[in-house]
This record gives sequence, structure tokens and C-alpha cells, in this order.
Amino acid sequence: MTAKLVKLGGGLLLALLAQNVMAQDISLGRMKAQRCSGCHGPLGLAVAPNAPNLAGEASLYIEMQLRAFRSGDRLHDQMTIVASRLSDEDIADLAAWFQAIQVVATAPDLN
Repeated sequence: MTAKLVKLGGGLLLALLAQNVMAQDISLGRMKAQRCSGCHGPLGLAVAPNAPNLAGEASLYIEMQLRAFRSGDRLHDQMTIVASRLSDEDIADLAAWFQAIQVVATAPDLN
């Protein structure tokens, strides 16, 4: 029974990942992200002090958060309204764009 559940769970995960890969379009995501730039910046580096950076964030995380805002499971005055207008395709495209942005982190020189 446990082996069947593991196979089923693995199969569902693969199906979700395959759906995500097929649905995403980075270039469309870049165009759609223009409306996000007022808070999250044109390259996903926040310009608003209370907005998170999205550049380099995992697409799965971005998709989960946008879906939570859209469904009302996660509430934020502005994001709940924005996400309510997004289709599944919009969400996948936006997530693909933000994930594709490469972020380089540099540790401070402590010497």
C-alpha cells in the first residue's frame, strides 16, 4: 500500500511539474511583469520598501504564493486584487520570468 502511495504521489508531482514546464513562457512573463515593476522593480528587485525581491525566486514558490493571493488563502490589500486577475498561464509565465533572472550574492568583506 505504501509503495502504491509513493508511486501515485511521485506521478502527481511529475504531472504537475510537466504541466508547469509546458505552460510557462519567459518572454511573455517578462511582458506581464511590467505591471509588477512599480513595487517589485523591472528585474524583480523591489523598489518599494515593503515588497519582496522576486528575482531568482523558485517558480514553484512564486506560483504557490500568487495562487494563494488569488484564492484568498493569503491576504494582502494590493496583491489579492492583482492576483485575482491572473490566469494560471499568467502565473506560470510570471514565475518563469522571475526564476530566470540570475541574482549574484556577494558576502561582505569582514577583514
